[in-house]
Amino acid sequence: MRICSIASGSSGNCIYLGTDATHLLVDVGISGKRTEAGLNGLGLTLADVDGILITHEHADHINGLGVLLRKREMPVYATAGTIAAIRNAGSLGDIPEDLFCEIREDDSFVIKDVTVNPMRISHDAAQPVAYRFRCDGKQAGIVTDLGEYNDYIVESLRGMDALVLEANHDVRMLEAGKYPYYLKRRILGERGHLSNEMSGQLLSRLLHDNLQAVVLGHLSKENNLPELAYETVRLEITMADNQYNGNDFPITVAKRSEPSGIINII
Repeated sequence: MRICSIASGSSGNCIYLGTDATHLLVDVGISGKRTEAGLNGLGLTLADVDGILITHEHADHINGLGVLLRKREMPVYATAGTIAAIRNAGSLGDIPEDLFCEIREDDSFVIKDVTVNPMRISHDAAQPVAYRFRCDGKQAGIVTDLGEYNDYIVESLRGMDALVLEANHDVRMLEAGKYPYYLKRRILGERGHLSNEMSGQLLSRLLHDNLQAVVLGHLSKENNLPELAYETVRLEITMADNQYNGNDFPITVAKRSEPSGIINII
């Protein structure tokens, strides 16, 4: 199983996850042209994609969906609430109803050789989810856009071999920044986004000896810096009440506007 972030940030998100047999996209919040370019960089084309998994209906996760589906029809997996919100938005043009495949939280389903398990998250969307994937005994999680985490999140993500985890903002940058008060409260709220500190604290509860890779994603352009997210998460791991140090695991930060490196889970 392998993962590549094609784009990750508050201005657009698209992640590839695949195996030799199966090729999936998680969210398509960037242009169809950029999505296809990202696939081409992986030696793939849109014709290779077996399905698109949508986490929720916000524009930075679905902007390219209509264009891609008009170029090539393929299954789109999302919760009932997300499907309804996409249809009600009307901004993506006409999407054939039979392309949508309704999924439910904690009900796993199979796409070729990959088992997908959606999980509940706390975010201000209709019915948002994160995703866990399993193939040949290896597991990966893609978890962004959650304002808080709880024991359910922790238990759902135990034992992952690789994680893409939100580190959206630095609290001090956000509070001192130019965003209006209501937007600051939304981001900091329980249905907003994980700060760098919270990301590190969640990660500290998920560490284990066989964790192969961590990718920090969905960074805010205005309220975070890649170096700050990286150092803050590492510091939280070092300070946490566990046996690990921030240098014990390969942690990278997903790039905002271009593909990041490929993670091969072995």
